[in-house]
Amino acid sequence: MSSNIIAIVGRPNVGKSTLFNRLIGHRKAIMDNVSGVTRDRSYGHGEWCGKFFTVIDTGGYVHGSEDIFETEINRQVELAMNEADVILFMVDVDAGLTGLDEEFANVLRRTKKPVYVVANKADNNARMHQMGEFYAMGVGEEIYPISSQSGSGTGELLDEVVKHFKDEGIEDPDAGIPKIAVLGRPNAGKSSFVNLLLGEERNIVTDIAGTTRDAIHSRYNAFGKEFIIVDTAGLRRKSKVSEDIEFYSVMRAIRALEDADVCIVMLDATRGIEAQDVNIITLAEKNRKGIVILVNKWDLVEKDTNSTKEFEEEILSRIAPIKYVPVIFTSVLTKQRIHKAVEKAMEVYDNKTRKIPTSKLNDLLLPDIERYPPPAIKGKFVKIKYVTQLPTHNPTFAFFCNLPQYIKEPYMRYLENRMREHFGFEGVPVKLIFRKK
Repeated sequence: MSSNIIAIVGRPNVGKSTLFNRLIGHRKAIMDNVSGVTRDRSYGHGEWCGKFFTVIDTGGYVHGSEDIFETEINRQVELAMNEADVILFMVDVDAGLTGLDEEFANVLRRTKKPVYVVANKADNNARMHQMGEFYAMGVGEEIYPISSQSGSGTGELLDEVVKHFKDEGIEDPDAGIPKIAVLGRPNAGKSSFVNLLLGEERNIVTDIAGTTRDAIHSRYNAFGKEFIIVDTAGLRRKSKVSEDIEFYSVMRAIRALEDADVCIVMLDATRGIEAQDVNIITLAEKNRKGIVILVNKWDLVEKDTNSTKEFEEEILSRIAPIKYVPVIFTSVLTKQRIHKAVEKAMEVYDNKTRKIPTSKLNDLLLPDIERYPPPAIKGKFVKIKYVTQLPTHNPTFAFFCNLPQYIKEPYMRYLENRMREHFGFEGVPVKLIFRKK
């Protein structure tokens, strides 16, 4: 994590996520006119005047609420403020000074960190004049009028903010670090799993399906390797996605899948493998991602000596012809085999990025091809001369032969099986292409 950290805080619905998206330069946070859209802390990276920084978007702070989410959101806001170097306290000129703003100002007065009061929606002269009332809160020396929608005033604000940064920061602290996305249906236990790994309440957890909305990125260090672990919103069938916010949550989860190197797909053992789980695994395979299947809540299932084997066979039969995926049985509640799951995800990442020397490929595969050559078609014999791995992001192998057009699907499967026997590639899709020599 870079040292230059800005936290955007304030009551619900003042435009924090819009400002967050503007500072990082793209739409990452979900925005809606409904209060409480952002729940967990969300991180992004930006740059101003040659200084790089990390921005934290937070949920709206509410005082004295009974709502389960609002209590948890307040904890996330406090964690973000503890982490930050500079705090942007956002208020809404259009709505004027509210009791919630004053309550939150009391919280901010206790911090020793620089606080900037940012008056949003100050997009005309009349509104600029209205912002004077926010001085009554006694927080920050000056009020900065901005429009997070159009961007006006954000330059002047950033000019002041970056003065607090001692170094130039890192352009993208996450560049080149492997990404693991945790995916699955709502309520499978994704956020609890990520929190357990991180050892902190990074993501809000409740029994209510759909608690997580944005895709939440966190750094994680284990077994001597650094990873980014991404908690995502539960993916459900299109027909069940009712509100706009949930639609965008699902889109974020799919984008997290597309950006990931490895997908941990979490199933609920009490429900078995469902159609939507199969869809998620198929989507990960189509995007050529490493895949690990995690069966959570295994402690809640009645078991006998064959339960694990039968459950695994049921999963593999449902996702056929995908046969190469490891299945791990866990319980987040009892912390059973949690680290095994991460260790397996790292192994899958190593398999995905493995490079096999051409000499080794040919030494092991050419004898197999000689023993069982491609079947002759129309009296023509296919001769495979040599094999090499191509310099791609995923394991791709080129087989050079005289008649590539005559290699059929069953023989391709035979070659893939031989490759997996020799080289493993557990959890990773392998692509074979045939070229004319």
